[in-house]
Formats: sequence, structure tokens, C-alpha cells
Amino acid sequence: MKKICFIPALLILSTFTALAQKKNSNDTIASNYQPSLLFSPLPYTKNGDEVHSPNGDPGPKYWQNRADYQLKVTLDTVAKTISGVDNITYTNNSPDALQYLWLHVDQNTYKKDARSNFVTAAQATQHTAGYIIESVSIVTNGKTATVPYTVTDTRMQVRMPVALAGGGAKISLVIKYHYTIPGNFGNRTDYVETKNGKIYEIAQFYPRMCVYDDSRGWDTAPFLGSGEFYLEYGDIDYTVTLPADMIVAGSGELLNTTEVLTAKRVARMEAARNSDKTIMIRTAAEVTNPASRPTNKGNLTWHFKMLNTRDVAFSASKAYIWDAARVNLPNGKKCMAMSVYPVESNGNDAWGRATEYLKGSIEYFSSKWFVYPYPVAVNEAGIAGGMEYPGIVFDGITDKGKELFWVTAHEIGHNWFPMIVGSNERRFAWMDEGFNTFIDVYASDVFNKGEYAPKRDSEYAENGGNPADEIIPFITDPDAPTIMTQPDAIAEKYRHPYTYYKPAFGLILLREQILGKDRFDYAFTNYIHKWAYKHPTPDDFFRSMENGAGEDLNWFWKGWYYNNYKLDIALIDAKYVGKDHSKGVVLTIANKELMAMPFIVEAKLKDGSKQRTYFPVETWLQNKVTTFFLPTKQDVESLTVDPDNALPDVNRKNNMKKF
Repeated sequence: MKKICFIPALLILSTFTALAQKKNSNDTIASNYQPSLLFSPLPYTKNGDEVHSPNGDPGPKYWQNRADYQLKVTLDTVAKTISGVDNITYTNNSPDALQYLWLHVDQNTYKKDARSNFVTAAQATQHTAGYIIESVSIVTNGKTATVPYTVTDTRMQVRMPVALAGGGAKISLVIKYHYTIPGNFGNRTDYVETKNGKIYEIAQFYPRMCVYDDSRGWDTAPFLGSGEFYLEYGDIDYTVTLPADMIVAGSGELLNTTEVLTAKRVARMEAARNSDKTIMIRTAAEVTNPASRPTNKGNLTWHFKMLNTRDVAFSASKAYIWDAARVNLPNGKKCMAMSVYPVESNGNDAWGRATEYLKGSIEYFSSKWFVYPYPVAVNEAGIAGGMEYPGIVFDGITDKGKELFWVTAHEIGHNWFPMIVGSNERRFAWMDEGFNTFIDVYASDVFNKGEYAPKRDSEYAENGGNPADEIIPFITDPDAPTIMTQPDAIAEKYRHPYTYYKPAFGLILLREQILGKDRFDYAFTNYIHKWAYKHPTPDDFFRSMENGAGEDLNWFWKGWYYNNYKLDIALIDAKYVGKDHSKGVVLTIANKELMAMPFIVEAKLKDGSKQRTYFPVETWLQNKVTTFFLPTKQDVESLTVDPDNALPDVNRKNNMKKF
């Protein structure tokens, strides 16, 4: 291995005065860069206060409301319907009295006149009637009274006769409803036929409370498809009644195991609870064996409970193979990972390793960022093809190998963002998809000694291309949105680059090029722990990273998140001082576009060694073009700006000079 030494550029600057070129000699170099534009203050939406502290933490008077649910639902496999009773205990911890309540009724997105049908030119061709609300009532002092309500697209307003006081007052709200389950057009919730029976993926299956917060009051943004969810935390106790020959995999802990499983299945579950290797609970051969179920007549009711969660979802089928294993968490804690999938997905090159992938991902995220808080995690094979809910993920029925690992790591990673750190993904998808894409890049590096590494969330990068180059065509596109654009306003062409890749790559730049791994990891971990089970805003994240890392990053948020500023660092000239290599080299480097970044200059020397010099972002605080002295004691073969191609430089052709 050739020796590489690093020299701080600030030390070089202190030794270089007399050799500096005259400033006006650089004025003729074309540049769009404006230091005063990039380094002017970032317009935070508001100053820090007692609810959202200026250091990015929840303030001493931070509050959020709470929603606890008791759900009783029935899955009718003949009529293809869900019917249910949604009993909500809502706690108003805000300082405001609430005269009305708002709820999400997302099944209405499948109605023919739903607003989501008009977002793009490709309108849906299949529809349902959405939620059929049978009754809405409140319970006060044991007495039930019907209350008026109105439904507007995917929102429902409940109008109460007496306002719900702030400061911790509670109300019980009971909603009876039913709806038709969408088929394969459901995207996030659906049913599909397999060899041994239908698979049902059931999500957004009950009216859920909208968030009331200090940022907007009631956040009633409609469900349009790309913008996902923003929900309150609480405990959810739910039962699912359905034909007895079916298996249910659900969020949370199964409470009545002995009632819905045979003694053999219960014993295998206990074995899996103590095994690092995957244990079969229901094998492929047993799927069609009636003896694998306690009974095959009538209905059974499955009972689940999940604590401190935003949501729950479940899947059901008589076609499921089922396996599980123990997950080892920090400080001796344990939980279980399990997978359910049809025989079509079986095999060690496919879903036979799904639980291994789930277990490995959870163990890595728990050791690195925040301990997985729930007793069970489920990986389910269906046609939703990559959708996340607390404690359960719906992944692709045909996924295999690296694709299955990547989607598993990504979807379960959403339990950290936004299930634990409860950001508003309906308005700020980058705090959901971008953060999660960032953490699963490193999960791929770690899993099974890098079996499926590198994972850079783009086909270009995964096939050997440079990940920094992937975002350049989109940054340079004048029609592209910014990261901060509302997710439903981002066209499909730009959805992945601006919701997933650019925000994730931005965090990689912060970690690996700007702050360094230690400072970044400390600040990012602190942000996760301070905002676990709470509702951070973008400002909270920006402030938290700046305070935790001890760095003014306004220029980065402005250039990368609020704008699509381009970066072009150019090596304009390089000359030996007095034409003598022993006296060093004078470099002239220009910033030719609106973005700035710290950068490295590498000198490849005659003996094959490499000398690297790190230039901080302050290099560009005042200057468009700067001149530096590089001490050398032998001939230089070449000089290269950003030798690792780690920066999203739009023109690499001007990064190198050969001597």
C-alpha cells in the first residue's frame, strides 16, 4: 500500500503569504459563486422557544397529544370486507380547548372522486366506496351520545357539543365502520391470489387521529399517495376475527397464542424465541395440512397489543409458511423476528433467509442508533412490495437475494424513521425516506461481512458507478424540485432522487466529508434519542445537528436542502515556485458554481507516494478563487481535487493537472 499523508490546508495558508498571486489576477476566472448568498443566515421558520428549544431538543414545555385505540375488526373473505369498531381514547395535552376533532380516513383514497385521482394524469381505473361510517359517538361518564361528523375526502371532522379542555383532558370516541378491501390496485393494502389461497395485506384499516401540534394546530393534509403518515402515539389493543384456517401476522405481541395456534406451533415459537438460527413454525409441507391449525371450521379471533406506537397493520392468509428467530439487542434485551410467505417465495435464495435479513438489520440499527422497542418484528411477502408499518413490513413476494435484503433492511429501518422519531412524512418525506435510506446504506456494509455491499440506493451506484454522480443530472435539471418540496408535489420522475437519494447522500456528505464520523454519529444519535416518540420539525433536526456537532451548517442546509445549488471546484493552475520542485507548488483553485464544500487535493509524487491536503469550507467564505502553497520536496506527477470523487462535482474534467 502506498503511503498517503494529510496536511491541513490552514497550516499551509499560514506559511504562504509572499507567494500569493495578486487577487485581481483571479478576477477574470468565470464563476457563478456568491459567498454572501450561500453564507447568509438561513431563515429558520421560527426562533427556538420553550416547546422547541434553540439547541434542537424538545423544550421544557414541549407537549403532544395522545391516542389510545381498542379495535375489534372482522375480515370477511367472501365479501372481501373489513368491518370494525374503533374505540379511541384521545388525550388533549395541548394548552388549547378543542371544539372539534379531525381523523384520517385513508380508505377514501380509493373512491372515484378522491383528490388523489387528480394529482397525476394517470388516474386510477379501479375504485371502492371507501369508508362506510355507520356511527360516531362519544362516551362521557359511561353514557354514549351520537355526535355529528363530516367527511371531506380522506379526513373526518367530529363536531363535539362541548369543547375538550386542554392540559390532559380525555374523551372516548367510538366509530363503527366497514369498507371493501381493494384488490391488487390497493398498493399499500390489498389482497392477491397465491397457489394455496389469498394473501391479505391490511393497513390503514381504521380511522386514525390527526396530529394536533404547536406547528399547525390540526394537521389535516389529505392522503394523496406520496405523502405518507403523521400520527399520534399511544397503545393499540386490537383483535382480528377471520376464518380459522388462516394465519395472522400483526404489529405487536400476539396475546392469545394458545387459542389460535396448535401446541406444536406454540412449542416451535418458544424454540425460536431462544434461537439465533431460523426455526420453522409452519413448514411448506404443513401449509396444506389441516392439522397445522387448531381448527378449520368457523372463525378464530387473534388478539394483539402494541405499546407506544403510531399505528398497527396486519396480514392474513392460509397460504403462509412461517419462521422465526431471536433478535439480540443491546444490554441483554431480546425480541423476535419472523417471516410469513407463500410456497412460491420459498427457498434459501429467496424468503428462506428473510428472517435472517430482518434479524441482522434490527441488530445493527439497535446497536448503532436506538434499541428496537417492540417485542416482535414481522417480514411479510405480498404485492405491496415494500411498505412499512410499526413492527411489520410488507415486502415483495418475488424478491430474492440482495433485493430482498435491501428492501427488508430499508422497510424495517422505517421503525426508526418515522415510527420511533415521529416526523411528519406527509409534509417532509425526506425526514422519513431520506433518513432511512441513509442508515440502510451502512446496514448493507455490515450484514454478513458485507455480503450485499455496497448499497447506495441507486442502480448506477450499485452496479459500480460513483454514487456522487447519481444525483448530478437532477441537481442540474432546472425543472427539479428541492428536498423541502411537499412530497405529493414531487413528480414521479423526481420522487426517488429528491425524497430518498439526495437527502440520504446529503447525510453521507455530512458524515464523511464535512463533520467526520464521530461528530456526526454523536449528534445524529442525540437527535434520535431526544425525539424518540415525539414530533420533530425540520428546524429541530437542523438545530440539533448544528449544536451536537458544534458546527454552523446553515450554508449546507441552504444549498443542499432548500436549493439545488451546483458544485464545481476547479483546479485552475498549478506551478512550481521558481520552477523548482523543492520550493513547492502554487495552486489556484476556483469555486465556479453556487454550492461550496470542503475538499481534498491530492498530490501524486514521483516516488509513488500521495500527499493529501484537506481544505475546510471556510476556504469559500470570502473567495471565489483562492491560491494556496503546497510544500513539496520532489517532482509532482499530478494534482487532483476530490481524488475519491466523493463530492457531487458537476464537472470533474477540471479537477486534475498533470506535470
